[in-house]
Amino acid sequence: MGYDVYITRKSNWFDERGSDIDIEEWKGLVQADPDMRLDGNASVALKDGSTLRVESDGLAVWSAYSGNGNGGNMAWLDFQQGNVVVKNPDGEILGKMWQLAQRLNAKVQGDDCELYDADGHVIG
Repeated sequence: MGYDVYITRKSNWFDERGSDIDIEEWKGLVQADPDMRLDGNASVALKDGSTLRVESDGLAVWSAYSGNGNGGNMAWLDFQQGNVVVKNPDGEILGKMWQLAQRLNAKVQGDDCELYDADGHVIG
């Protein structure tokens, strides 16, 4: 299943009210960052030999992530319903998320509504 962490402008990432991040704003940010690329899809080989493929207009990868390619890992960030979401991010990815959030006038918030700082540590 996994644990999701969000870049959001809302009080809580799941709120229906609040300021959404616009997909065009997200795409522009990704395109302006030399360490990011907008892929629009992601594929991963499963243990049974099949391939899981996800397509999303706002799906991006952080190409400078040190864990890319290790065991099939990639630093994927996906735009979903006015937020940017990452499944099971480590401290390095949380730090990148914080940097991106600063440029979006947003915050980094986990599934349980905890907030993260620039070093990927929980602050609240």
